[in-house]
Amino acid sequence: MEQIISSEQKTLDVLVLAAGLGTRMRSNLAKVLHKIDGRPLVNHVCRTATALAPRKIYVVIGHQGEDVKRAVLDELDESHSAFVWQKEQLGTGHAVNSAREFFENEDSTLLILSGDVPMIRAETLAALVQQHHAHRGRGAACSILTVKLDDPTGYGRIVRDEAGLFNKIAEQKDASEEERAIREINSGIYCFDTKKLFAALSSVENNNAQGEYYLTDVPSLLRAAGEPVSLYQHTDAREVSGINNRVELAHLERALRRRTISRMMLDYGVTFIDPKNAYVSERASIGRDTVIYPNVVIEGDSS
Repeated sequence: MEQIISSEQKTLDVLVLAAGLGTRMRSNLAKVLHKIDGRPLVNHVCRTATALAPRKIYVVIGHQGEDVKRAVLDELDESHSAFVWQKEQLGTGHAVNSAREFFENEDSTLLILSGDVPMIRAETLAALVQQHHAHRGRGAACSILTVKLDDPTGYGRIVRDEAGLFNKIAEQKDASEEERAIREINSGIYCFDTKKLFAALSSVENNNAQGEYYLTDVPSLLRAAGEPVSLYQHTDAREVSGINNRVELAHLERALRRRTISRMMLDYGVTFIDPKNAYVSERASIGRDTVIYPNVVIEGDSS
């Protein structure tokens, strides 16, 4: 995948959160190992991250961690990847803090991704990183990728101040009625100044409805300390959709297939007689003026 981040920017590392159980999948398989387009969810995220040419991609593992590690190493070169064990699943803040030994003293940018958001595009992540570095001419301490949803139920809401700047993230179970009416949500994708992130994580507490350590507390702590927090509002909600159950898994499978077929028609000159009834992997390579008939299946790295 082509590099799309300038090498002149501050060193970039990526941390993928992939330790969760995924209980709502009703499965013996870890959530991030469920597949769309024939590949585990976490592999989609890791492959996209490689286009940003990070120094290294770190993956936080826990539940079925060895299986997740094997899957990721099918996608990533071992020399450019590392794994962080989260022995107990005590929240996203705890997951990130598990990687403290790798990052605490690093003067770098850390891009944090969720392992169950397979449709995120490299171009979107690049735009977030670039805004993070350019914010107010000196860079932000934290940048958050947000999106507006018609139904934001279950997501943390982005609460802005009167000037439209970041105030806090209100988690669904802790949000007031007024905050729950907000449609702009936290995607769970962040850029941080690495040193400032881990300094703030030391102050995160678990006095919330879930009894967990929320990564979402960190932007508020940084803001309270006078650090700049940037919001990057994206327009494609599907791209930042996570997966919590098999219905959502099926929806994203269809969405990825539609996106793949549209890209092949528009960018590569492939004709689909019946796009709704073709199954083509995003990894497939199809030549110009090829005609794909209904009920054709093209899987994997085909050409």
